[in-house]
Order: sequence, then structure tokens, then C-alpha cells
Amino acid sequence: MATEPPAGDGGRSALFNGHLDVVSPAPEGLWQQDPFAPVIRDGWLHGRGAGDMKSGVAAMVYALHAVKKAGFGLKAPVTIAAVIEEECSGNGALACVVAGYDAEAVLIPEPFGPTILTHQLGVVWFKVTVKGVPSHVLAAPAGTNAIEKIYPLLAALHRLESTLNAADIPEAYTGIDHPINLNVGIIKGGDWPSTVPAEAEFHGRLSYFPGVGYSDICRQIEQTVAQAAKADPWLAENRPRIEFYGFRSDGHGLSNDLPALRTLNDSHRALTGQAAAEYIATCTTDLRAFVHFGRGQATCYGPVAENIHAANERVNLDSVVQVARTYALFLARWCGLAQ
Repeated sequence: MATEPPAGDGGRSALFNGHLDVVSPAPEGLWQQDPFAPVIRDGWLHGRGAGDMKSGVAAMVYALHAVKKAGFGLKAPVTIAAVIEEECSGNGALACVVAGYDAEAVLIPEPFGPTILTHQLGVVWFKVTVKGVPSHVLAAPAGTNAIEKIYPLLAALHRLESTLNAADIPEAYTGIDHPINLNVGIIKGGDWPSTVPAEAEFHGRLSYFPGVGYSDICRQIEQTVAQAAKADPWLAENRPRIEFYGFRSDGHGLSNDLPALRTLNDSHRALTGQAAAEYIATCTTDLRAFVHFGRGQATCYGPVAENIHAANERVNLDSVVQVARTYALFLARWCGLAQ
């Protein structure tokens, strides 16, 4: 965290926020090279975190450096925030806001390309635990297989996913195919191939539209699991346990006509000759901390990356330079230059 003090008066403050944490590279056998040994090929930088989002952090830092190297100061403070925990809670960015690091404009160089993000979804993480009855496989029917008992619950949650994608869709998301996504990312159960498992659990992530509250989506998940359990004699008597943890963030939607977003778009147009496309996100980002709890206008605008959260992640280096140039011009126009 660092703040460049103003060199004059009358400008508007800015904050750049980028996260340093990355997701696991596993399984590493799918990578063409060591995921943590960066390689440049044909104008692309390869490696875990290259796109999401070490390159964006570099662009935002060098944007401020470029203004200073050109011999100018700025008429308002600029804060550089390099945070952790974006991938699993957002607590890094939230801690910055709580500590008083905020601004009238917040830009996050997430690797969605040189687009201006106006909408993002809410996200909830949850865990469902199911009990069974252990037995030796020589008498498997005498037991109750907890792993197999999660199957109807998964099917019910996918039906909920389909329902959420079919009704009450905000206008911004009507042109997007399947914007709401359920992901079952972890399954655990059992301790021995020849023992009927007595417990199993799965962890899921479900998104939800702006305008829907966190408590509302939690209630829908609980009701879905409860209804599915009622249809199974064992689960009806041994109800699954649901826990909500980690991510708990509502979505939001903003107008692309807000002054900060308009200034960013004008800066992009001045350098490229065309307006930036609007980006409607089907995920969540650290914007949630600044939109819901900060005072400024916040958006994402970043480099072009491929395979983020997957094998062979890479970022286009020319696009990183483009982001840095656009950010530098934004600072000059938003904050105002001082000799």
C-alpha cells in the first residue's frame, strides 16, 4: 500500500487496486512449462498469475511512474493497493477500505481486456455434509453410502441453477448465455475402498444476479437441499448440514455514464481511436469492496489474458502496455497535472 501525495489542488483522487494472490496451478502435468517459471513466447507472458493478475499490478504501478517520469505531479492523491485474498474472500481490498484507503475513482486491472466493467454477479460459497452408516463391503446393503447420498442433492442444485438462469434476469444479462453458474469444486468422503463411507461433503460456489440479496440466495440453497432430502428416506431422517463460508458478496450494476467511467473511456478512445466495450461480468472481483463500502466510482479495465485459473495461463504483453498508457492518461485527466 502506498499513496502519492498531491502536488497541487483541485484534482480528484484515484486508487488502483490489484491482487497478488493466485489460484493453484494443479494439475501441473497439463502445463507446457513450470507454471512459476515465466516464459515469453510470441508476445505472450506465460505462467500462473501472469494474467490474473500480476501484469495488471505492473501496469497500474508503471502508469503512476510514467506520470512522474514525465516530470508532472498530480493535483490529487493516488493510492496503489496491492492486496491479497481476492481469490477466496476479498478481505484484502475490504481491509484497505476499512483502514481508510479510498478514492473518488477506483480502477482494477483485472484481465478482462480493455473493457469497462459495469455489472458483476454476487457469489456465495457453501459446504454440504451428509451422514451415512459405515459397514464392510461384504454387507454393503447394511450400511448407507454417504457419498452416493450426495448425488440427488447435486442434481437438485443444478435444477436451481437452471431456474435462476430462466427467470427474473436483469436487462444487462439478457444477452448472455447461462450467466448464473454453479460449480462443485470439492468433494470429500470415505476413508477406505472396502468400507461404506459414513460421511461425505461437497463444497460449491453459486452466483446470483445484482438485486438479489445474500440471505435470499442462501435461503434458496437451503430450501433446494431440504426438498431434495425429503424425497430420500435416509436423507429425510438424517438431514444434510449446510454451512456458508468464504465468499459472501452481492452483485452490483453501475451506469457507464458515471464521470470516472466516462473519463476512462475517453482516455481509451484517445489512444485507440474507438470507445471501450462495456463488460458485463459473470464473476465477482474486488470491486465489491469499493462499490458497496467505498465512496468512489469503481470499474475494471485490464490486459488481455487467456486460461486464467487454468493450465497455460498467459497475458498479451502489448495489452499490458496499453493498460499502463490508458491509466496514465486517465490520471492526467482525472487528477489533473501539476508541474
